[in-house]
Amino acid sequence: MGDLLERVNEAADFVMKRKEQKPSIGIILGSGLGELAEEIDEQEAIDYRTIPHFPTSTVIGHEGKLIIGKLRDKQVVAMQGRFHYYEGYSMQEVTFPIRVLKQLGVTTLIVTNACGSLNPSFHAGDLMLVTDHLNMTGDNPLIGPNDEAFGPRFPDMSRAYDPTLQEHVLQTASTLNIPLQQGVYAGISGPSYMTKAELKMLRYIGGDTVGMSTIPEVIVANHMQMKVIGISCITDMAIADELEPLTHEQVIAVANKTKPTFKKLVKEIVATVN
Repeated sequence: MGDLLERVNEAADFVMKRKEQKPSIGIILGSGLGELAEEIDEQEAIDYRTIPHFPTSTVIGHEGKLIIGKLRDKQVVAMQGRFHYYEGYSMQEVTFPIRVLKQLGVTTLIVTNACGSLNPSFHAGDLMLVTDHLNMTGDNPLIGPNDEAFGPRFPDMSRAYDPTLQEHVLQTASTLNIPLQQGVYAGISGPSYMTKAELKMLRYIGGDTVGMSTIPEVIVANHMQMKVIGISCITDMAIADELEPLTHEQVIAVANKTKPTFKKLVKEIVATVN
């Protein structure tokens, strides 16, 4: 694990040489939501391919850049594109950037994603505050030797999504008159979409939405004592009895339509969070 710490420090040092300001807020921008990064002022855009030990994004809708600068007068760093287990990366590789963000100074992490709804009361185009999650990936990024420099061997996950920050997000959405659903995000490995029977199972055990990201990042963020906000963009209805064939292009199209509301909410959260 000492080698991991060394690689994390090497990547963080590279980034800090490009932009000296320390960001306190990190934002992971999911499929079709990367446009928010373009509104960051005084920005330095760093291609993932140039950062030591960083993976490379391979999915449409993920630009593959680390953007550092100011958003609503707050120092932020945004991941314009993330990494997924289904791309062939290990869980440790998927979450490597989260460890780098912590080394850069991030204490609050806003994790966003595009997902399908298991809850019949939700609709495509809704935004959802993630209140908890179900890890159905069959893996965990903390498996293997633990380095106490990062966090404890057995990190608590009972407050994986910070309760105080959840209240702040709900109040912010209310002030902006933005409808905001709340629910449990079920994370799967992908890349195939789920069968009707699998979707019924996820709904039965408590899932409100389903997607192929987020959970590994949230686990590692909690391991490193970062406070997490989770926001999902519901792009399709994954209701088993009403299931229709789905493509990634359809997911991106709905995410694009939701972008104005999404950007408005996230910018106000950044501006008002402590």
